[in-house]
Amino acid sequence: MRRKIGRRGSRDPHRRNSRQIFTDAPVAQANRRHYWPNPYNNLMPPLLFSNGTILLADRAISGGCVGIAAERIDLVTEAPGSMAADRAIIDLAGGYLAPGFVDVHIHGGAGHDFMDGAEDAFRAVCQAHARHGTTSLLPTTTVARHDQHLAFLDVCRRLRHQDTGGARILGAHFYGPYFAKEARGCHPESAVRPPNLAEYEQYLGFDCITRATVAPELPGAEAFVGACRAHGIGCNVGHSYATFAQMEAARGWGVTHVDHLFCAMSDRARLRMEETYPMRGGVMEATLFFDDLTTEVIADGKHLARELLLLAFKFKGPDRLALVTDCNRALDMPDGLYLFGPKDGGEPILRRDNVGVMPDGKSLASGVLGMIECVQTFHRLTGAPLVEVIRMASLTPARIAGVEDELGCIAVGKRADLLVLDRELNVKQVYACGVRVV
Repeated sequence: MRRKIGRRGSRDPHRRNSRQIFTDAPVAQANRRHYWPNPYNNLMPPLLFSNGTILLADRAISGGCVGIAAERIDLVTEAPGSMAADRAIIDLAGGYLAPGFVDVHIHGGAGHDFMDGAEDAFRAVCQAHARHGTTSLLPTTTVARHDQHLAFLDVCRRLRHQDTGGARILGAHFYGPYFAKEARGCHPESAVRPPNLAEYEQYLGFDCITRATVAPELPGAEAFVGACRAHGIGCNVGHSYATFAQMEAARGWGVTHVDHLFCAMSDRARLRMEETYPMRGGVMEATLFFDDLTTEVIADGKHLARELLLLAFKFKGPDRLALVTDCNRALDMPDGLYLFGPKDGGEPILRRDNVGVMPDGKSLASGVLGMIECVQTFHRLTGAPLVEVIRMASLTPARIAGVEDELGCIAVGKRADLLVLDRELNVKQVYACGVRVV
């Protein structure tokens, strides 16, 4: 008997250790208020994907079929090839069908940075990352001047949910400039600053920010988080040397996520440099300790060694740990010197050995690889089940972005954002809203 697979009920099969699946309700509600148009010229006939392995959110089904009509998935079945009438067949050739990836921390690619503040730069980055399997993303700011952030947000608002020729823009990740100066990493020092009400009221007025990052030890951080939450914006901690106690307080304000685990954050050793005893926990320890905090890793094989990826996976599991690229403008570009952030005032960095580094070679400077490379690397280094690794690049970041009702897994009613992968996990075809973009 044919078995159809639709939406899951209220009991989520992905629960680990009886912990409730994370959902940032205000962010999800804010996204539901926005009309979701189909920006793609969707004149394609109904399609049927068959002759491969379907990677669902909780399991893989070999020999199943997935059908799409217009912009949505309308069929998921374990009966091979039985629903082909009036549908064009997409032969998976023994490979995989996976959900499109969602990247919640991404700066650029193909020679462009979102902070260039131009539509052609946004489109070029979205098209480049689509080639690496990303079908939805949050353009992410860097530390920059106020006028540069305004220009970024203006373009982001205009292109949100519009046809970019590649990945869909879900909204902005307002990442810099509210960092601890000592923890700024590769961001330019001159524009690092604490939250300023008159300034961020202008940012919030664009109504296109999905998530925002702040170092909670900064003056004005609590008020900034409160203002963001009032606008339905999810809040992150990043580039911070906060103590465990300050992280606990930030949770109370409404912070739910921590940027790039193990990178640009305090830990016991760093805080001991300021106070010899007693030894205190920092952002890293708090992130691992609090089950309700989600986090992310840059799984490019350069930022984090195998044991750190395993540690993150053991503590957080696939429902609280997302994969991100943190990619700069050097994606798909040759080794050499680039600018991180805007062309005017960005920080010089090098692309070398498939990672970004500072010119002196002594510290990292964001990523240069796409999401499929992160999926391949995490799967290879950790041995984690492929279904769970794919979920960390799709459904988990979709939840963090508040769009899990629309995106993130292969299920009836979801947007038809799909990837055709070969057995080596190389991207062969990419579909956004049922339209092939790669």
